[in-house]
Amino acid sequence: MSDPLAPVIRNLHEEGRLRAWSLLMTVFGDSVQHRGGRIATARLRVLLERVGVSSGTLRTALSRLGQDGWVSSEREGRSSSYTLNGAALEAVEGASQTIYAAPRATPVRDWVMRLGGETGLQIAPGVFLAPADAPMPPGVRAAVTGPLTEVAPDLAESVLGPDNLGARAALRADLAALQGLELTPLESAAARTLLIHRWRRLVLRHPELPPGLPGEGGAPDLRTEVACLYRALTPGAEAWLSSDADGLDPMPAPDAAAARRFG
Repeated sequence: MSDPLAPVIRNLHEEGRLRAWSLLMTVFGDSVQHRGGRIATARLRVLLERVGVSSGTLRTALSRLGQDGWVSSEREGRSSSYTLNGAALEAVEGASQTIYAAPRATPVRDWVMRLGGETGLQIAPGVFLAPADAPMPPGVRAAVTGPLTEVAPDLAESVLGPDNLGARAALRADLAALQGLELTPLESAAARTLLIHRWRRLVLRHPELPPGLPGEGGAPDLRTEVACLYRALTPGAEAWLSSDADGLDPMPAPDAAAARRFG
């Protein structure tokens, strides 16, 4: 029987050397922090092996994170578990606000073009474009608000650059590969990890293109697509985190904040 996750796993491993420590941070942020903040090494091993990461690679990544002060381990009998430390916890919690922000509920009708402010889509040196209802950042020297009457079709390509556009294309490939699959709870947890890892690397490294622009912006809003697929995968993923399958101890029940992800 073929592996339903094979295309997405292959995409992950074909991008060069996998940074397993980064994948672990995705797992902590998405599957651990809302369930008491601690995860057994055995459960980590099962999840990461499902996405093609060996036990040896996992041990090396955990060792590196421990040496850097990002995680702490605790042993009870023959079992061990891991939690995030202060700096890593702050980083994960801060990133979560960007990763799990809700998609826009209505189309963008008015836009603000700002001189200064350092947020939004940079369309020229020091000049940023953002939806008019976005919070006004500090440092704005001038701003003009109104509808966009004309935008060059190649705006996205010219201002986002090949790395951002490539990351967006890779996300679209994963979204397409994960649609409509019938998955086991473990496969749902693995699929959700792969999805949010791809999405996390995009939105934390590159500016999001405001929906409603031509070119890349004329495509379906990626945040909306990610949110829809995330919601579809979550019941199965959470069932696996609560299960005692494979001899694993169930994780604590999820907190209320998890239900508010993506709005």
